[in-house]
Amino acid sequence: EGEAVEFGSDALDAAGYDLLSLIIGSEGMLAVTTEVTVKLVPKPQLARCIMASFDDIRKAGDAVAAVIAAGIIPAGLEMMDKPMTAAVEDYVHAGYDLTAEAILLCESDGTPEEVEEEIGRMSDVLKRCGATAIAVSQNEAERLKFWSGRKNAFPASGRISPDYMCMDSTIPRKRLADILLAIAEMEKKYNLRCANVFHAGDGNLHPLILFDANDPDQLHRCELFGAEILETSVAMGGTVTGEHGVGVEKLNSMCVQFSAAENEQMFGVKRAFDTKGLLNPGKVIPTLQRCAEYGKELVRGGTSKYATAFPDLPRF
Repeated sequence: EGEAVEFGSDALDAAGYDLLSLIIGSEGMLAVTTEVTVKLVPKPQLARCIMASFDDIRKAGDAVAAVIAAGIIPAGLEMMDKPMTAAVEDYVHAGYDLTAEAILLCESDGTPEEVEEEIGRMSDVLKRCGATAIAVSQNEAERLKFWSGRKNAFPASGRISPDYMCMDSTIPRKRLADILLAIAEMEKKYNLRCANVFHAGDGNLHPLILFDANDPDQLHRCELFGAEILETSVAMGGTVTGEHGVGVEKLNSMCVQFSAAENEQMFGVKRAFDTKGLLNPGKVIPTLQRCAEYGKELVRGGTSKYATAFPDLPRF
């Protein structure tokens, strides 16, 4: 407590990287970062973007997995479904294919020779996966135009709905189509629309559930919808968050992903760094009581340490 952690300008060793990740990714639970030293890298000489259309969600999802399986790590790999494409095209007029069930944006950067080779390889993979149309940016203005819709997905969604709730789960790339099809069924179940945009390269989902917060029933259905997306993601081998963190919004869903023993391990780490419990109390790590109330943890009688710890909880 009260000590600074400093890393040199050389590459971080494994232990240093893990510690830095622990502090920066802790949602304010373990430390307060007062200074960060970063290394600037040169801007790539060239960047080009592929815009690929697909007439089937599964083909698009499989294409994402196929690009990575081919040993290609794009500078950017994003996916939008048909509702999101329609919303952003009406907003920025990027020239998107409105008949496509999904659009992929795949970017390559580096030297002109590197970009040419990688664009060719990605185009071949996308064609083999069933892309119905492929366009490659020919200049910087066109590249930015391709990206303009993806960059404006959130404000575009705000134009077609009074409110939206953005989720942030992550799944294995091979399950992208499965989660989209599952979300489509949830739309019917909760009678709410959902537009989807993904950081497809790492399986990070951003479903935007459209609703009106002035209607308490819509708000309630939206919250249930969001929780089901998170828990379905976990069932598919994923996690409840990819980059936006847990906070208080996803505490219940953490009860689905982690067992009581796993939560206790996380509490142990927190206690080691935050002995007085001053940093973000009550966030990120759910308590046993919360998980029991959510119906995702069985609190049994007997001689366990939990037997008398929460006398108000129902026993099973």
